[in-house]
Amino acid sequence: MFAATTIETDDKAAFYRELTAQLGGLLHGERDFIANAANFSALVFDLVPDLNWAGFYFLRQENELVLGPFQGKVACVRIPVGKGVCGSAAAERKTQLVPDVHAFPGHIACDAASRSELVMPLVKDGKVLGVLDLDSPLPGRFDAEDQAGFEALAALYVAASDF
Repeated sequence: MFAATTIETDDKAAFYRELTAQLGGLLHGERDFIANAANFSALVFDLVPDLNWAGFYFLRQENELVLGPFQGKVACVRIPVGKGVCGSAAAERKTQLVPDVHAFPGHIACDAASRSELVMPLVKDGKVLGVLDLDSPLPGRFDAEDQAGFEALAALYVAASDF
């Protein structure tokens, strides 16, 4: 059975190496994308400081993301591709690093406490499958190191899961 281990370090690179190792162990031998998304979001919510939401939206139709497994307060269920931070990440196939969600044109506020956001598109064989969404109540919570770390984690999740 897998047991998450608290990561005690101020070195972000070391933190993300350890988090990646733990995620690899957690996903090992399981291919179901929903089960893996559920455990991934729980692991991140438990181990990554200063988050108020961590989870997934999946592309269920060509133009709409639908809520998947997550940790945090109740969330918006459907997000049009191209709208808000999540929809922009899916449409642009590009990570969205948003230090202040109130300054992001068209931001969709599912939780009014969120102040910053990091959203990675999930892409496999050139096709967008959905997004990994992280919210924080702290402005400027995410930086380039967080982006690189979570892009690697998202890639591990996509590689480990059958869609």
